[in-house]
Amino acid sequence: MKKYIAWILFILIMLSCRQHSDQYKDAQLFRFDNNADTRWGSFENPDGAKGQGGKENNGAKGHPCDSIGIGASKVLLNISGPGIINRIWITVVDRSPKMLRSLKIEMFWDGESKPAVSAPFGDFFGTGLAVRTPFENELFADPEGKSFLCYINMPFKTGARIVVTNESDKNITHIFYDINYTLSPWNDENLYFHCYWNRDTATKLAYDFIILPEVKGKGRYLGANLGIIVNRDYEGCWWGEGEVKVYLDNDTEYPTLVGTGTEDFAGSGWGLDKLINRY
Repeated sequence: MKKYIAWILFILIMLSCRQHSDQYKDAQLFRFDNNADTRWGSFENPDGAKGQGGKENNGAKGHPCDSIGIGASKVLLNISGPGIINRIWITVVDRSPKMLRSLKIEMFWDGESKPAVSAPFGDFFGTGLAVRTPFENELFADPEGKSFLCYINMPFKTGARIVVTNESDKNITHIFYDINYTLSPWNDENLYFHCYWNRDTATKLAYDFIILPEVKGKGRYLGANLGIIVNRDYEGCWWGEGEVKVYLDNDTEYPTLVGTGTEDFAGSGWGLDKLINRY
């Protein structure tokens, strides 16, 4: 049986309990939050400690960036206590397709040894096929094709750790970042952030491709980033007619949610061209 799609890459964003508040959409910006203690992790102050930033050069910029050697890892954040990550910004000097696939980003909550996020760097930030085109949506952005931004709220109860590993054969000479978070009391309705990444280089015609394997527990599905390279044998055909199906709770043979096409799932119709949409 012929292969229909030569390569599929995707990252699935989901949460595993009940949804925390949509901070930016629902927050009343004119109200003061007495429970929030604002912090900012960077190479200038990786622990986000109060009054401890910018010490390496007498208050001036002294450690704006760092490097990651071949096979090495760099811890970007490692803090204790309850809080919520609100924004992640990173840029690296080498943004080639090979490097964006070779860098790995991992996130650990509450001292767990198994990461809740483990994905290639470019895929996580929405450039799965390393197409460096500026974009912005509700959860991610790349304003000029030079940076990587994530706005997903990520609560943690006892701690958070974020690590970037260089699995390439080349040193990363410059990586800059800041991670904005607040130290705030844990809410029992909080959700832990998780993502799932996979690729398939040999999809089969007429067989459903599984975007997300079955997961158990209460949660909220945030979306998917899919990158597709079509098999040249089918370049004259439209690949996206397959409908997206979501099996909920006790669904077995047939799903509860059924779409009408991949472009419709993305919010467009009649094929896909350049699409810019918040959701």
